[in-house]
Amino acid sequence: MQDIRAFVEEYLTAATGPDHEHYIALFHEDAAVHDDGRSLRGLAEVRRWREETPNVDYDLLEVAGTPTACRAVAQASGDFPGSPVTLRFAFERDARGKISVLTITP
Repeated sequence: MQDIRAFVEEYLTAATGPDHEHYIALFHEDAAVHDDGRSLRGLAEVRRWREETPNVDYDLLEVAGTPTACRAVAQASGDFPGSPVTLRFAFERDARGKISVLTITP
C-alpha cells in the first residue's frame, strides 16, 4: 500500500480532476461517505455525490495516521459560499487500499 501522504494527494487530485472514474476507483464497492450532514453508501451514491460537488482547489496542510486509517487537513477554495474553508478528512481503507469509509468535516 502506498504511503499515506501520496494516497491523500492522489485522492485530492482525483476529487478535483475531470476523470470521475479515477475518483470512483479509489473507493470500495460498499464504501460509506459522510459529508456535510449526508451519508452515502456504495459506488452509485458516491458517483452521484462527486458529480454534484463543485470543483475546488485543495491545499494539503497535514496528514497523519496509518495506511488503513489516516486523517488529513486541507484548505478548500473555490466558487462557493465561505471559501476558503478548512476541511478534515478521515479515511478508513481496506487491505487493497480502497476507501471503505470517508468522513469529511469542517
